[in-house]
Amino acid sequence: MTTRQTNPEPTWDARGYDAHFAFIWEYGSDLIDLLAPQPGERILDLGCGTGHLTRAIADHGAHVTSIDRDPAMIAHARANYPDLPFEVGDAAHLAPEHPFDAVFSNAVLHWISDAEGAAASIRRALRPGGRLVAEFGGRGNVKVIVDAVADAVEAAGHTPVRTPWYFPSIGEYAVVLERHGLEPIWMALIDRPTPLDGGADGLRLWLTMFGDRLLAGVPADARDAVIRAVEERLRSDHYRDGTWYADYRRLRLIAIAR
Repeated sequence: MTTRQTNPEPTWDARGYDAHFAFIWEYGSDLIDLLAPQPGERILDLGCGTGHLTRAIADHGAHVTSIDRDPAMIAHARANYPDLPFEVGDAAHLAPEHPFDAVFSNAVLHWISDAEGAAASIRRALRPGGRLVAEFGGRGNVKVIVDAVADAVEAAGHTPVRTPWYFPSIGEYAVVLERHGLEPIWMALIDRPTPLDGGADGLRLWLTMFGDRLLAGVPADARDAVIRAVEERLRSDHYRDGTWYADYRRLRLIAIAR
């Protein structure tokens, strides 16, 4: 499996990801039921992170190839599961030597601004009749958090930045898939208020891991005050019994390569 590399994203804190954000792959576990991997199938885990869902797919007897754009994630995945193949790769520039029976992707596609390129790339990676099974942020995902950050950044005298993610509606993404030879046969937009690990620091940890781009216009020495302002704004509705809740909405789908 090879991909054409583009400029790498900043390296993630892979250990912190495993320590505080296990819910991301844990919620993705039942996505494997939709994938229904069969013994001997060739499956691409697209955006594998630290490799936990790769392991679960492989345990069904499938031959799994896993890629992630971030070298730190790949290094951690290899340490977690040294018997499985993990490679650094770009979802929008897949170049497999042999097509896959399925592409599986959990919590990744909203990070790819070039949705058209990613869909075309996924189609190239699949055999005719192969399937894409994916879940990622859908229309309205973390809108409450994003709006609160933008308001706090502006109130502090800094310039808010554009939301860094791609959160499409069902109809919007269906058109993207169909344009590139992927026929959606099932799609759902799911409201999923999600508890964040870390207790009283849960929202702060989430913003530190995933919201760095939202705070890009804020000097490092001013970020703490902005985050505290976000916490105060959201506390009454999104902090209960010592736990922060993020307003997740997930787009889940199955599409067939035509």
